[in-house]
Amino acid sequence: MNIKQKSWLDVKSNSDFPIQNLPYGVVQLPTKEVLVATRIGDVVINLAKLYDLGYFKSIQELESNVFDSSTLNSFMSQGRAVWSKVRKVLTDLFDENNETLRDNDANRTQALFNISEVSNLMPVEVGDYTDFYSSIEHATNVGIMFRGKENALMPNWKHLPVGYHGRSSSIVVSGTNIHRPKGQMKPAHQDLPVFGASKLMDFELEMAFITGGQTQLGDTILVDNAEDYIFGMVLFNDLSARDIQAWEYVPLGPFLGKSFGSVVSPWIVTLDALDYFRTQSPQQDPEVLPYLQSSGERSFDINLEVILQPENGVENLICESNHKYLYWNISQQLAHQSVNGCNINVGDMYASGTISGPKENNYGSMLELSWRGSKPIQLSDGTDRKFISDNDTIIMKGHCEKNGLRIGFGESVCKILPAKQ
Repeated sequence: MNIKQKSWLDVKSNSDFPIQNLPYGVVQLPTKEVLVATRIGDVVINLAKLYDLGYFKSIQELESNVFDSSTLNSFMSQGRAVWSKVRKVLTDLFDENNETLRDNDANRTQALFNISEVSNLMPVEVGDYTDFYSSIEHATNVGIMFRGKENALMPNWKHLPVGYHGRSSSIVVSGTNIHRPKGQMKPAHQDLPVFGASKLMDFELEMAFITGGQTQLGDTILVDNAEDYIFGMVLFNDLSARDIQAWEYVPLGPFLGKSFGSVVSPWIVTLDALDYFRTQSPQQDPEVLPYLQSSGERSFDINLEVILQPENGVENLICESNHKYLYWNISQQLAHQSVNGCNINVGDMYASGTISGPKENNYGSMLELSWRGSKPIQLSDGTDRKFISDNDTIIMKGHCEKNGLRIGFGESVCKILPAKQ
């Protein structure tokens, strides 16, 4: 990656989307046409149109206009070699010194749109969804709250990436509002459960990776080649109803307290774009089993923020964390997912679990930030929060920055609406 490269498209200095990013998403144009796109600055690039105009003719392996689609699944299934070639074409085409498209007014008019002219849609059709529990700070905090310091981490936690299979149908794109869920809860002072709207609504600051490769049933993926199967990453707000979850999760784990809505950012940032921001994973002690042993820089230095905005109020920054805090990296997560022979499919989504860090302002959930409601968060409008209130908006942001290059994910935005009657 050339970190000094510039595009002939205008890019603001603090933009998440310089030419070095080139994320992928699905958009609806003003004509109502739905297709695969990328983005530089505030300009959305119609990849289906670029294909029709012949700009990808050098990539013989590229199947017939996989960009003319309502999901990225077909393009992702083409594999890493094709992803890299498409990225190379785009990097060259939009370089500041390349006049091929820059000086072709007719083609530029057909292929380029301002971000304000399009609507972002869910970028992938999610087949299966796994939610991991890979932050040692988060797992320790929750363990202390419910089991005490001596038993904060369960015996298996440092030996394998703990996870569970979630509900893919309720994963939605940024800008989708979610109603407060209803379900069973058991108040501490009562002998029997009650039914109603959750009173302990929470967010979980997570990131997720999406697979673009697949395996056969019985096959396994090694840590060393796991990234060959990973297309890219998104921000992931895993909304949680803590009171519903607390009553239901023993003995089989989360269910209705987690399956009512998870909100992803609309642009998938590829591993090629993130490569410059690699960093070492945390030291793992005790040593993990051989199939999970990881070498090299397999974590990413991604700054994360959570903002809470009350209805008709101003934004309040309530959390600052980083993807690099994760104890288990994405290669280990995918290797563990497949070690039993579970087959991996194109479009599967794997969330990290809440990403917390060592300081209190790094805690990635209201459960931790308010320490189970005992330390309410003070907002700028004079109100406080133990958990999320109706009509609060949760905004998650993420970006990498190094030597003057910034690459970001945009936002995951979700407003919590009152429970449906």
